[in-house]
Amino acid sequence: MSKFVHLHIHSEFSLLDGANRIKDLPVRAKELGMDSIAITDHGVMFGAIDFYKACKKEGVKPIIGCEVYVAPRSRLQKEAGIDNHYYHLILLAKNNEGYKNLSKLVSLSFVDGYYYKPRIDREILEKYHEGIICLSACLAGEVNQALLANQTEKAEEIALWHKKVFGDDYYIEIQNNGLREQVLANQKLIQLARKLDIPLVATNDAHYLKREDAYSHEILLCIQTGKRMSDEDRMKFDTDELYVKSPEEMSEYFSAFPDAIENTVKIADKCNVEFEFGHTILPNYDVPPEYPTHYDFLKKLCDDGIKNRYGENPSEEILKRAEYEIGVIKKMGYVDYYLIVWDFIHYAKSQGIPVGPGRGSGAGSILAYAIGITDIDPMKYGLLFERFLNPERVSMPDFDVDFCYEHRQDVIDYVSRKYGHDHVSQIITFGTMAAKMVIRDVARVLDYPYSEADKLAKMIPNEIHITIPKALEQNRELKELYDTDPEVHKLLEIAMSLEGMPRQASTHACGVVITKDPVDTYVPLYVRDGQISTQYIMTTLEELGLLKMDFLGLRTLTVIQDTINLVKQNRGIDVEFDKDMSDPKVYKLWQEGNTSGIFQFESQGMTNFMKELKPDCLEDLIAGVSLYRPGPMDQIPRYIRGKQNPGHNEYTHPSLEPILNVTYGCMVYQEQVMQIVRDLAGYSLGRADLVRRAMGKKKLDVMAKEREVFINGQVDENGNIIVPGCVRNGIDAESANKIFDEMSEFAKYAFNKSHAACYAVVAYRTAYLKAYYPAEFMASMLNSFLGNLDKVPEYIDECKRIGIKILKPDINSSSSKFTVEFDESQNKNNQIGQIRFGLGSIKNVGLQPIDNIIKDRNEHGKFEGFTDFCERVEGEAVNKKCVESLIKAGTFDEFPETRATLLASFEAIMDLAQSYNKKGMNGQVSMFDLGGEQEENNLKEIKYQFSEQEEMTENEKLSMEKEMLGIYISGHPLEKIKEQIKQLTNISSKELKEIDEQNSSEENEENKVQEILKYEDGQEVRIAGIITSVKKKYTKNNKIMAFVTIEDLNGSVEIIIFEPTFLKYQDKLLEENIIMIKGRLSIREDDNTKIVAQEIRNFGEKFSENSNKYENKKQDVQNTEIQKPKHLVIDITNMEETEKAKLRGAIRFFNGERNNIPVAVKTGDEIKPCGAIHLTEEILKEFEEIAGKQNVGIDLY
Repeated sequence: MSKFVHLHIHSEFSLLDGANRIKDLPVRAKELGMDSIAITDHGVMFGAIDFYKACKKEGVKPIIGCEVYVAPRSRLQKEAGIDNHYYHLILLAKNNEGYKNLSKLVSLSFVDGYYYKPRIDREILEKYHEGIICLSACLAGEVNQALLANQTEKAEEIALWHKKVFGDDYYIEIQNNGLREQVLANQKLIQLARKLDIPLVATNDAHYLKREDAYSHEILLCIQTGKRMSDEDRMKFDTDELYVKSPEEMSEYFSAFPDAIENTVKIADKCNVEFEFGHTILPNYDVPPEYPTHYDFLKKLCDDGIKNRYGENPSEEILKRAEYEIGVIKKMGYVDYYLIVWDFIHYAKSQGIPVGPGRGSGAGSILAYAIGITDIDPMKYGLLFERFLNPERVSMPDFDVDFCYEHRQDVIDYVSRKYGHDHVSQIITFGTMAAKMVIRDVARVLDYPYSEADKLAKMIPNEIHITIPKALEQNRELKELYDTDPEVHKLLEIAMSLEGMPRQASTHACGVVITKDPVDTYVPLYVRDGQISTQYIMTTLEELGLLKMDFLGLRTLTVIQDTINLVKQNRGIDVEFDKDMSDPKVYKLWQEGNTSGIFQFESQGMTNFMKELKPDCLEDLIAGVSLYRPGPMDQIPRYIRGKQNPGHNEYTHPSLEPILNVTYGCMVYQEQVMQIVRDLAGYSLGRADLVRRAMGKKKLDVMAKEREVFINGQVDENGNIIVPGCVRNGIDAESANKIFDEMSEFAKYAFNKSHAACYAVVAYRTAYLKAYYPAEFMASMLNSFLGNLDKVPEYIDECKRIGIKILKPDINSSSSKFTVEFDESQNKNNQIGQIRFGLGSIKNVGLQPIDNIIKDRNEHGKFEGFTDFCERVEGEAVNKKCVESLIKAGTFDEFPETRATLLASFEAIMDLAQSYNKKGMNGQVSMFDLGGEQEENNLKEIKYQFSEQEEMTENEKLSMEKEMLGIYISGHPLEKIKEQIKQLTNISSKELKEIDEQNSSEENEENKVQEILKYEDGQEVRIAGIITSVKKKYTKNNKIMAFVTIEDLNGSVEIIIFEPTFLKYQDKLLEENIIMIKGRLSIREDDNTKIVAQEIRNFGEKFSENSNKYENKKQDVQNTEIQKPKHLVIDITNMEETEKAKLRGAIRFFNGERNNIPVAVKTGDEIKPCGAIHLTEEILKEFEEIAGKQNVGIDLY
């Protein structure tokens, strides 16, 4: 039995304050001979469940607690100077009732009491004290503060109040932490405890594990407060004693007070919280009264749905599948789960809120399809129910649902109303100190030079889940620095001690939990920016058996619905997608590379893949979504070859053909792995899914066992066959072994076909709309990205490319958003249409002025002129700033006055119009009414005098358009030199944007189509653009540097210019000057990609002589440009098929958008063109290695 138990411990979840890793605490407790340990983080319970599980794993009793903050008055009072002070108090849960009350207190501290810190008060402490042990806390405790202020009577009153509430479960806490104030406080605390007959308890307020960790903890505090170790005013603890001390150390220090040590053990004995995992707690779903049970209601929905989807006489196969699924759902207790999901999807559809066709493995359920949860037929596309709900692996099913992003919250609000607002909550997530970030953080705190820190951080490979120890294994240069440079060694050691700790809490983008009882009955709540969320992450909630749903907002669904609405409004047509999704006109977009705006298929690499593949059915799109990712990309040449040469697919064994023929012999999907295991070896699909998961996670012990079962089968002790195995099913052991190896290698990359199929459906719908209603589709795309100055120019460029004219905003024609206009003299359905810019895109013009303008226009007709406009819409909303912006944007260009005239005159005209309106002279019978219309117009000319000005130049107009709309519409200053720019540069803002998108997509690799990066940090590049802003600043060393934003035809880029380069080229850094820049890429995971300038020229000037010695890098190939030949010819006459596949892959991989050199292949005497590549010395060596040096030559043919 322990001699001592730590009851005051701060884990890593006391964010940027505690440095004890959860997993290390029970291990250390065991090492020191303690059988119990507590967690008491500052104001939160973030780590409670992880801590509980870690302790249970090590055989140590977990004590769940919290060091709460107590308001000086009421938690509801929040007066500056008074209520921003608070006290500390330790609360420990004795039992499950105590846990619930502790959870309630912590929740209320955020929901009601948050003011600088989450605070409770005496009122709720008294109300929710049952099952809780209370300790008086550290020096910041209320009793301590009174004693240190020599307010002994007040200290006694505080202690007695707590004793009255908690009785024998209230303890006075004394500590051994090396602080001078603590020694003084201990003396007074002991006297008070003895006088009031309150038991003592010894703690150590441990913030780190061992004494030697104190320095790393100081670094952590500096990261939290934004300070450096060299700052004298930084927050610090003047002691290195706040570690997890041994029972002997604690007993020795408090030898005069053995009861304080013994009480720690007594308290630990009292604390017995137990959590139950794996038991599902679903909210109550009310079924209509005419149905006896929830099952009966679901069965009725499913039976009706099957008939609705498959007709009155569904096939036997469909009925058997439906019967099997509902049996599994009932047996596993998920009837209510299906009903809950059906209900909110049914609500969304009934309200006209677009819902996605499905997402994830849920599309494998025929009953989900039947009742409208999903919209893709699992029978048609070979989707498996067991991939979603496995009867042999008890885990909560998971329907993730996409909603229109504008109305996602409406569905969440419906769920809140249905189940109760206190039964629904969003979910927390934590950002952690990742490898590169923690190196930069520690370097800043240690005053390590920025450039050196940046260099170190960039030595960490760009891999998912990379750690510093892994990087040291992979990067020799980093390892050498670590081994030889003492400063680098120290920095990395500290960084490794902090790496992976949680840094900040935020709200999960789409997760929502729905509970049977109020959420804070099960988990504590957290509040951030007014949003309530749970304090436990999504996976923890699932372990506790709570219902977690992903309500995802998908922009594309909004675009699809907006397009459908525009088509109906413009053409009177109700859009209906073809059910078979087999329209050749739609697939032609992919075949010709017109994929801009098409969901999941917009990237350049994916576009090239589709052009080569020539898809003509949904299966091709499903495969495209699945294959175009790191890993599976190796299968692309084989897939294309199979499609282009049907009937020539290769199979390891003929039994694979029925499973892999849909993907031309390639393993592409997780479902195919499951089908192979089932059909060849006789597994159940449930067990097949377990094998797939083991392969995917590389569980070697499980895989070794399953290999034997897969090949030779499995029998029970009585000789009964459980799994037949391949050999019994007529497949030889050698082939079976090879198939198992192929599955094992592939499974780690395999994609969920159900998810890919759902996204392929969304992609098809976007392509359908673009093919048949391009103007409406592109207008909807533009509306979905209003204000996004990266995407809007890209889509406007696409409009121009496909022949859709973009019209400037117009005061008489524009709505608030982008709209489609037609030539009214012709049939609309024979026209593509033109897209009109909306007034809502203009800077300084808010929604209210736009509403006023459009309302007046609808009620009283078009504005006849600028003066008519001023008279009709004058008022506070449409002020002078607003009108000036409308003029600059060109909205009044249809009127006779020039923009320059209007800018010179508008203020006086607005004042006059306002004056007339105030006097009530407009709209009344006046002398104007005595004459005819001509006389009235003449009088108006006298009334309003314009200051006539010559029209501005075209460039001045373009500049104003850019200022007001953020982009150029009627032209672009770079348009005339577009081709020259292509020739002289090797990167644009579009590629830089793709780099940033790649960096930001790491966390969700499984469900995202990823582009393979062609660019690396430090790579030399050339870019051209027009300067839009120049910002200068001085560094700490009094060096000047500049941040210059340039814009090219695709968007904007930030250029960093350090002092030597700035001083050399500052005369060229003028706004609206067109320049060319040679520089290096600066790619960082925590910031947008930038270019560090080395040389700057006015456009058309040449760079210095050595500037032609670089080109794009691809992967880790260091490129040195060689003299550009006419053709690269490769002789493939005697080449094996596998080598040809490699060669095809290399040609595709080294394809560049600029400076491509044609490639030809030679077979015998015949030479045929075969694509193009960007050729460098190093890339040439790659081709020589694949084909043999003797077979590669540069030639003219």
